[in-house]
Amino acid sequence: MEEEKVLLIEEKDNVAVLTLNRPRVMNSFNFELLRALGNAVESFRFRTDIRALIVTGAGEKAFCAGADLKERATLKEDEVKAFILTIRNLFTTIEYLNKPVIAAVNGIALGGGTELALAADIRIVSATAALGLTETRLAIIPGAGGTQRLPRLIGRGKAKELIFTGRRVDAKEALEIGLANAISEPASLMNDCLKMAAMICETGPVAVEQAKYAINYGLETDLNTGLAIESNAYWATIPTEDRLEGLAAFREKRKPVYKGK
Repeated sequence: MEEEKVLLIEEKDNVAVLTLNRPRVMNSFNFELLRALGNAVESFRFRTDIRALIVTGAGEKAFCAGADLKERATLKEDEVKAFILTIRNLFTTIEYLNKPVIAAVNGIALGGGTELALAADIRIVSATAALGLTETRLAIIPGAGGTQRLPRLIGRGKAKELIFTGRRVDAKEALEIGLANAISEPASLMNDCLKMAAMICETGPVAVEQAKYAINYGLETDLNTGLAIESNAYWATIPTEDRLEGLAAFREKRKPVYKGK
């Protein structure tokens, strides 16, 4: 299977939509899909015309069922280590990408599928979605950031419950515990994600990049250090053309036209 077929890429209105395209195996990750997704994400890093990314799965059944366990069964121990390192590094790249990433969770998201959603900035889930870090049921643990990102997002106690039991949560519970930002009906999920991306595209690109930087790095430190990170991120927006354009647009009662400069 050619690389471009395991991952579909569509660009429209300053947004890139990346679709995991292995529906027959519930869009599970093999080495080929990991590499394709990694290459795609990196290709957008310095594209000023792309303002946000949406990641979703092909078909109506699954977002991503995690690692391809059929492939896993054929791997030697050192190859399993290479797989885990590859997927962990990929999700970290997504989390710290200089553009917002929206996960359109269109169905089942288990193990690495939930970990991919956790690496995104915003998670909009279908009403039919089911999420869970189910690895302990296979006598392993989440290895692509799940033990770290889930407690940071939903709190230590609830994260331990979900990881220790390996149970799934539906869309309603995901929203209640803060794992999801919003729930959409299956037919409107992608449109709702595109609306969210369009709202982001109305804002200043440098400002969004710096805000994401400040949040991601500030949360990992104490408040005083976080405030210093915020100050430095703010200073980066002051000399931009976009900041002056925002003030001019406000004064002239019109929509600003931001260029990311």
